[in-house]
Amino acid sequence: MKATLFFFAFIWSATLSAQRILLLHGTAHIGNGNVLESAAIGVVNDRITFVKNSLTQTFAKQDWDTIINCNGQHFYPSLVSANNTLGLTEIDAVRATRDFNDVGDWNPHVRAQIAYNVESKVVETTRTNGVLLVQATPRGGWISGSSAVMKLNGWNWEDATVFADDGIHLNWPYDPKNYAAQKREIYSFFELAKTYATDRDDQINDLRLEAMKACFVANKRVYIHAESIQQIVDIIDFAASFQLAFPVIVGGRDAHLVGAKLRDSKIPVMLSRVHSLPSREDDLTFLPYQMPALLKAQGIPFCIQNDGDMQPMNTRNLPFQAGTTMAYGLTAEEALMSVSLSVCQIMGIAKDYGTLEAGKKATFFVSKGPALDMRTNQLTTILVDGKFVPTTNFQEQLYLKYRQKYKTE
Repeated sequence: MKATLFFFAFIWSATLSAQRILLLHGTAHIGNGNVLESAAIGVVNDRITFVKNSLTQTFAKQDWDTIINCNGQHFYPSLVSANNTLGLTEIDAVRATRDFNDVGDWNPHVRAQIAYNVESKVVETTRTNGVLLVQATPRGGWISGSSAVMKLNGWNWEDATVFADDGIHLNWPYDPKNYAAQKREIYSFFELAKTYATDRDDQINDLRLEAMKACFVANKRVYIHAESIQQIVDIIDFAASFQLAFPVIVGGRDAHLVGAKLRDSKIPVMLSRVHSLPSREDDLTFLPYQMPALLKAQGIPFCIQNDGDMQPMNTRNLPFQAGTTMAYGLTAEEALMSVSLSVCQIMGIAKDYGTLEAGKKATFFVSKGPALDMRTNQLTTILVDGKFVPTTNFQEQLYLKYRQKYKTE
């Protein structure tokens, strides 16, 4: 009996004890534009405790449970993929695995996080390229639902949730024939939602309108999907007329053409996929590559996201999309910010994620070389909230399996 009690007491105390990890002698890309050579990063439980120069500090071995020498390697904060159906779909051709589009046109109460699949093989493959956080986002209708910021690791959707219901997603109309009528429909719904949020005197609850309340009386984001000049100008007026707490434009291929209006309105842009063709025949072929630099030059807050065909599977290329912008106007650290800190600031999670700084969540990775270059993006260590995550994935396992098979035959 005493032995059993001692065993459980030992297990309980081990569970409560702090997990102390020290990583040494790497180049730390802080994520805010700064770089620290020969850095040391200390992690206790799920938080970064310090980021210091390892050559000017001494560390006692007995103070740490795990010490990793990362000589010549690079430390990066988690890359973050915004506006993504990753975790909500597995195989595009199999309808049963697609869980991102609900029935109906007005679904602000639909919550993407509940459909998030932590055991997705696509999630696993994406994680090993440095993308450790995703904004799981529904699709369809005028209001698709509420997105959520999720970790690419966890036992279930509750365990993986970073920021539940961070914002609703509104698809702005684009059909020229019905544009005015569809816009009036959106205005009518938002007028009803604002009245419900601010001037309601009855006790009847409406699930759809309850989900909209925080857009007017708190800081819930309204992500408005739009591309053209006309759409963006109308969205700026729309956001002002309803005094939306935090509007965000998602897409914004013409954002550089209305830069002054966007800058004055302080509406950030989640920029469309960099690796794509321009929207007009007479645009420069490399305009999508230039867009981040054009927005930065005009003082418009932005980040890079990955909407488009085969979006979940293509998310693993997010670091390389940011890397492409380095040849078209952004520095290496500005490119990193566009897929890390800038995304976190727009989504409202920068207090805990986005940079390698003391006090923030220990969600980062170590790469053999620069992570935004596909030739050197080779991860050796991944931490998600202070927990080690495997650096292998299903694709790599298949590669090794069949390489061994045909090697022995």
